[in-house]
Amino acid sequence: MKALVQRVIAGSVTVNGAVVGSIGPGLVVFLGVGVGDTGTDADYLAGRVANLRVFARDESAFDRSVQDIGGGVLVVSQFTLMADTTKGRRPSFTAAAPPELARPLYERFVAALRESGLPVATGVFQEHMLVEIHNDGPVTVLLESRRQ
Repeated sequence: MKALVQRVIAGSVTVNGAVVGSIGPGLVVFLGVGVGDTGTDADYLAGRVANLRVFARDESAFDRSVQDIGGGVLVVSQFTLMADTTKGRRPSFTAAAPPELARPLYERFVAALRESGLPVATGVFQEHMLVEIHNDGPVTVLLESRRQ
C-alpha cells in the first residue's frame, strides 16, 4: 500500500460538478492499494499519516503532525500509484488490487484515521474526480507499508 501525502493549506474533491470532500490546513493523501495488501497495511499507514511530522512550529524544522496542528485529512483513492513503468511507454497496473479488494482496505484506512480523532474527508472510490490542492511548501512525502 502506498500513500502519497501532501501538506496543504486547503484541498477539495469534486465529482460530477459537486464538491464531495474538502479540508482546510492539513494533509491530502492519495492512497494506492496493491495486490497482497491487508488490513495491517491500512492500519500501519493510517498511523504513519496521523503522526507524520511535516508541519513546522517555525521555519527551521518539521516538528508537528496533522494532529498537533488540529488539521484535517482528505483521502483520495489512487490506483495509479501502483503503476509499473519499467517496460514500454504505457503503465501497467497489474500490481493494483482489484476494486472489490481495494475498497474495503481504503475504507479501513479512512476509518483508522477517524479513530485517531482526525477530521477526514474523502473523494468517491472508483469515480473520476477533480482534485484541487493548495500545496504548502511544497511538501510531498511517499509512504509505503512495505518496501517493494
